[in-house]
Formats: sequence, C-alpha cells, structure tokens
Amino acid sequence: MDQHADLLVRNALLVATADPAGREIPGGWVAVTGGLISGVGGSTDVPPQATRVLDAGGCLVTPGLVNTHHHIYQNLTRSYRPVVNGTLFEWLTGLYPLWSRLDEEASYLSAWVGLAELALGGCTTTTDHLYVAPKNGGDLWSAEITAARELGMRFHPTRGSMSVSRKDGGLPPDEVVQDEDEILADCERLVNQHHDPGWGAMVRVAIAPCSPFSVSPDLMTRAAELAERLDVRLHTHLAEDPDEDTYCLERFGRRPIEQFEEVGWLTGRSWVAHCIYPSQGEIERLGAAGVGVAHCPSSNMLIGGGGFAPVREFRAAGVPVGLGCDGSASTDSASLWLEARTALLLGRQRLGPTGMTAREVLDIATRGGAACLGRQGELGELTVGAAGDLVCWPLEGVAYAGARTDPIEAWLRCGPSAARHTVVAGRPVVENGHLVADNTEDILARHARAAARIQGW
Repeated sequence: MDQHADLLVRNALLVATADPAGREIPGGWVAVTGGLISGVGGSTDVPPQATRVLDAGGCLVTPGLVNTHHHIYQNLTRSYRPVVNGTLFEWLTGLYPLWSRLDEEASYLSAWVGLAELALGGCTTTTDHLYVAPKNGGDLWSAEITAARELGMRFHPTRGSMSVSRKDGGLPPDEVVQDEDEILADCERLVNQHHDPGWGAMVRVAIAPCSPFSVSPDLMTRAAELAERLDVRLHTHLAEDPDEDTYCLERFGRRPIEQFEEVGWLTGRSWVAHCIYPSQGEIERLGAAGVGVAHCPSSNMLIGGGGFAPVREFRAAGVPVGLGCDGSASTDSASLWLEARTALLLGRQRLGPTGMTAREVLDIATRGGAACLGRQGELGELTVGAAGDLVCWPLEGVAYAGARTDPIEAWLRCGPSAARHTVVAGRPVVENGHLVADNTEDILARHARAAARIQGW
C-alpha cells in the first residue's frame, strides 16, 4: 500500500470489524486518513506508513461503541438519596425541582464529564436527550456541543422538550416546561446552527419531545412535521413503564405505541428509548416502519418496572437496536462496556444460554447503534470509507488470565474492561487508558460545585 496514513493502529490480538459479514482479523491493523478508515488488514498484509502509530498489542480492536440514549446532565444528581428506590414516576417528580436549576455552565460541565466517562469506556459517538429547559437557563444544548468539540467526541445532541406541566395533567413542574411554539423555533435554530448532514459529521441534531406524559399530542405531530422539513431524526421515550400504559389509556384511549403512530412518529426517521412493553403486533409494526430502539439494560433493571426489552424479537422483526446508558441519575455509570455486558446477561436471563452472544451484543453496540442514528455504513464498523472511530480493549492481566480461545466472548465475559485507546475520526481521545485532555481535575472541581448548587447543599 503506497498511501501514507494519518494514524495506524497495529499489532492487534484481533480486529473485529463488525462489518455486515462479521469479519474478524487476527493480528490485524487499521489505518485512518482524513478522519476516515483508509485500510484494514491482517498480519500478512503490509500496512501503510503513518504519521502516528498506536500499539494494540494484546488488544481486541472494535469499532467505537455508539450510545443511543443518555441524559448526561443527570450526572449532576447521581445516586440522589431521596429517590434512589422510587418508581420511574416517583423518581422523576423528585428530581424535576433539582433539574430546574440547570444552566449553561452546569450543562457544559456535566457534558464534559459525561462525554469523558463515555470515552474511557470505549464510546466514540453518543447522543444525548436534554429535555429540561429552566427559565433563564440559557442555551444548554450549545453548551453541550462546546464540551463535545473540546474533547473531540462525535455527538448527536437532541433538542428535548416538555410542554405539559403538572397543572395540565403531566408530570413536570412549570419551572422546566416551555411553550410549544418556543420549543419548535429553538429546535430549528439549533439544527440551522449546529447540524452537519455530511458524511463523517461530528455533530448532528435531532428533535426529541420527552414522553407521552410530558408533551402534548400536538407538539409530537408538529415535531414530526418539522423533522421531515429539516431532514433530521426524531427521538423520544416509549413503552418504558407500566405506568405509561395506564397514563396513555386514560388520557388518550390508546396504548403508548398506538399513540406514537397516531401522532405521525411511526417512521424510519424515529428511534425510541427503552420500549420494554410492546406487544408482538406492535414489534412488527415498529420493524416494518424501521423505527429504532435504544436498549438500556441497566436503567431498565433499576427503574424500568421489572420488564425485559424483547431484543431478539425486535431484531427478528427488522427493528434496529442499539445500546443506551440512559441518565446518570438512573444508572449512575456511563459505561457502554457495562451496558454491553448487561445486555449479554439479560438476554440469557430472559431466553436461556442461547438467548444472546457476545457477537450479537457487539453488533448491537456498533452497527445497531449506527442504524438507530441513521448512519449505517458510516459508523459502527471498521471498513474502508467508514468513520475512523475505534477502540483498543486490552485483554491482559489477572482478569483475562486463561481466556485464550475467543477474544470477543472474553471481552464481555471477563473484565471489567476499559479502553486502552479510544480513537474518534483518527484522533485519540483516550490514550494508554487516560484522557488526552489535560484539564480534567479543573473540570471535576467545577462540576462538584455545580452539583452542590443543584442539589441544594
């Protein structure tokens, strides 16, 4: 190969490309040029010369993991004691008053910390669902985007919203809801200001009314129309909790997914979070429409009402399935490796020893997540022309002693595992297990002060 690459990752124990054929390359290497993958080869293939070389000795190399659902601002209220054992609705109503204190500084700091935590755990692309909009809080979404750009993370912020407050029959207090015309105008502003539709984009914006119990059907309908006009994606929570079924039946006379279809969201432009309680018929309708699902195993276990998302059935019906960390205050850990391992365990708990494999989970965490975000073939696989996002996972030391026959199974069965190198668009964000950014301690000190203010102590 004559081409000179910007980055070469070499000497891998195994390169798991996660391409459509599931190709695995022992002793492999990956080259990145101009932010895109320019070559992938094995031990018998001659790699290109490169400006920079990262050693992946003893590592499984995978595409960067894709986080399809998060509420990053919630790391300001991690493990908040008064609500840690509440139901979903109790948890939300207990935390809304604290989140009403969010401002641009706190949004920036929480995003910086959350994105850094994700990068250390092998995530290269993340969405975020920021749906509280305190009066006089400022431009919370642009503050998040600033943090993502500083760290070098690929970011899909969603302009979340709530418009139905407690006095109108919803859950949130007046302090965190907005007028619906104001919401839609700001969605359009953020798309015009930040959204990049091009191949290899670092920032894309989606429109994301929060849930059936915090926005009106009219806002859902108008949001779908706006997303169609602006050619951006749609995101919301759906079928997350038994209380949601009760609420939708009492208020709309329909189940949540029936209501979702009624307001025009049953489209391949949409992806939803959780979706624990669909019927088989609803699963098939979601699959036929191409609606994606963000599977959030840890959150579902902690506050999701005890249900199991039907992941195998989703995939069989053609529903794109990705992984999601969900909010830091519900799971308190932003590790996609942990979510991947938990997805493996939950799949087997639900369906037995053949209910899920590590390779299925790797596909969900990479190509499945890319499909949820509308970036199939661009993210989530190590193929020439795809984004230069990858992770080197060290399979060494005490935790991996004896794991010699299958690096992909060992990656999730052993561990815990964190990234040795996390590379986004050909640039390391994590190198040798440490963030490349050198201001972490200052950010953490400022984050601690913001968390203290928001929690009221």
